[in-house]
Amino acid sequence: MTETTAPVKTSKSRKKKAVRQVSQGCVYIQATFNNTIVTLTDLNGNTLSWSSSGHCGFKGPKKATPYAASIVIKDAVERSKETGLSEVNVYVSGVGSGRDSAVRALNANGLTVLAIKDMTPLPHNGCRPPKPRRV
Repeated sequence: MTETTAPVKTSKSRKKKAVRQVSQGCVYIQATFNNTIVTLTDLNGNTLSWSSSGHCGFKGPKKATPYAASIVIKDAVERSKETGLSEVNVYVSGVGSGRDSAVRALNANGLTVLAIKDMTPLPHNGCRPPKPRRV
């Protein structure tokens, strides 16, 4: 008779990721007509945490509301609490309705806003107009 033994699983212990202590950082808010995406980074641009309204459970047209933007900020700040982030520069991009409420929510969730900069791209001369219609 042949005996078959089940393979023994060995659990590898993972190294715990070292948490960086950062006091100053940047917040990038992308507020579009369909969604609001927030990224918290250190001063070098390394991501500490991020969140979006779709990630927070909002669906459809509710993703672009000011309420969803404030919930997104709350979620992103909660994830970055262990890094010790306290002062941020805010970079806002886009024309969505969650712009203002996202910046207000940063202050409400315990972060000190040092500066706010609007990074929304503006066309210099716009797109090339269509050629004249031939009838």
